[in-house]
Parts: sequence; structure tokens; C-alpha cells
Amino acid sequence: MNTSIRIPSQEEAALAKLCSQELAGVLATNGDEQSFSFTDKLGNTHALTLPKPALTLFIEVLTQLGEGNIVQITPIHAELTTQQAADMLNMSRPTFIRLLDEKIIPFSRTGNRRKVSYSDVMKYKEELLANRLASLEELSALDQESDMGY
Repeated sequence: MNTSIRIPSQEEAALAKLCSQELAGVLATNGDEQSFSFTDKLGNTHALTLPKPALTLFIEVLTQLGEGNIVQITPIHAELTTQQAADMLNMSRPTFIRLLDEKIIPFSRTGNRRKVSYSDVMKYKEELLANRLASLEELSALDQESDMGY
């Protein structure tokens, strides 16, 4: 399995977009599961049935690839290194470590390494977004009160 991460080429993105649209149409008309058949390099046909959650995830992956984005799937119960978590939050590792030291995000230790759960990092990210939106709404309200014409 090739684990190198790269941006999809224009051709790959176009194919992914087309596949995403086709699969979304199939999912919309065929319900909870869908059967597919694939042909391997030797010409053998393999049939499989995908449940709706897997198909929905597959459609999202194809949609993102179709937009030229890199996709990485992380299990919800995964434990992340401090660098991985910092990258997810678009901040430096020292800034992230400060959040751990201030007990803003819970963590566990494995030896001398700190680990954080994916769900805790995503919860913090959602809180950050909610706080930013609340601040923007407050600023917008102040602008309206001041009749600044926005």
C-alpha cells in the first residue's frame, strides 16, 4: 500500500468528481446498501455490498478528491500525537502543548509521550469556531448600533 500523500492530478480529480456524482445518485435511489462488482488485474470479478455509512464516506472522499483536496481518514477513537493534533488545529506544537498544560484539552501519557483523543481535539476545534462566530456577531451588532453602514 502506498502511504505517500499527494495532491490528486487534474485527471484524478475529474474522475473522482464524476464518480462522486454517480455514486450519490445511486445512493439516493437505492437506499441502505449498494452492490458493486470490480474486476482485478487478472480479469476476475469480485462482488461486494457496501452499507450506506461506508458508501456515504466513500462519496465524501471522492468529493474532496474531486475538488483537488488531500484526504486523510482518522478513526474517531484514535489517539493522536501532539504534533498531529497541533496540525489539525493549524497551530504550532508548543502552542498546543500549552493548551494541554493549562488542562484545556485532556490527554494521557504513554511513557513520556502525551496522546490526545481525536474527539477531544475536534470538540476544541468546534468550540474555537463557535467562539469566533459569536465574536463576529458581537462586532456586527456593534457596527449596526454605531450606524457604520455595514
